[in-house]
Amino acid sequence: MARVQGRGSGAWIAAVGVVLLVGVIGVVFLSTKGAPASDNPFADKGLYVYGGSSAARAAQLANGTENSAPFAELARTPAAIWLLPEAHPTGEITQFVSSIEADAAAKSQLPVFVVYGIPSRDCGNFSAGGASSQEYPLWVSAIAQGLAGQASVVILEPDALALSPSCGTEDATAALLRDAVARLDTNEQTTIYLDGGHSSWLAPEQMATLLKAAGIDEVRGFATNVSNFNTTQDERDYGQALSELVGGAHFVVDTSRNGNGATGDWCNPPGRALGDTPTGVDDGTAQDARLWIKNPGESDGTCNGGPPAGWWWPEQALELVHGAS
Repeated sequence: MARVQGRGSGAWIAAVGVVLLVGVIGVVFLSTKGAPASDNPFADKGLYVYGGSSAARAAQLANGTENSAPFAELARTPAAIWLLPEAHPTGEITQFVSSIEADAAAKSQLPVFVVYGIPSRDCGNFSAGGASSQEYPLWVSAIAQGLAGQASVVILEPDALALSPSCGTEDATAALLRDAVARLDTNEQTTIYLDGGHSSWLAPEQMATLLKAAGIDEVRGFATNVSNFNTTQDERDYGQALSELVGGAHFVVDTSRNGNGATGDWCNPPGRALGDTPTGVDDGTAQDARLWIKNPGESDGTCNGGPPAGWWWPEQALELVHGAS
């Protein structure tokens, strides 16, 4: 996922003219759709910290060892909760999401979910899988049922749009995303961000066309840099340029692993570092927040010595923490 297509950030700039672990779990306090910046969903709530994360489990297992502190640092930082049909199928996903929503509501916190189950996910690469075309709408509807009645943020299908031209699935992907938006949007407290690629992938003009086809005008905005490593400034510039092409849609940036910037390798590049901690953004741009959408310490795939995509990789987790020190 989160590929680089051989297009550096300078190219597009020129083109556009410029709770298992209570002891370690904490909360970060922060500073809908088509709405002005004053409606920023991150403005007045703490982000939810999921106690069942890979980092939380690792911190618990490492208690009393030298790895306890770095894993605990990851565990207490809010990160998105990824929803995959392989882990939580249609018959189970509603209860899973509902339980998180209830816990978050009791703490007056805002959970961030990543919906990642589109058919032919990741074009059959390291994160291959997803639901069938018949099952996917039902699975998304089951997620929507779990979200009902509580505030939440949804990042919808990382990489799906940006990969669709090379996969030959532009029309099918756009149709699936429009349908998913309609199903998730039944809850007025759900804030949706489509995935908008990143600054080293598609040019803003091409990404804007894809976002429009997928219904960007029906959601709050888009997410950039999901699971990638580009600097926050590059993503801010890219996001602002893209926003201006899609009617001023708002955006969020994944800063989970961008502390040392990108190398051009999207899959477990060595020498990376944690990026800025999650926070709302109110700087006069269309940016709503910096988030940890990718969970630091979870592999990108079987590359550069990593385990399968999504598996906890303690060596990488430690490298990210120490790289940010």
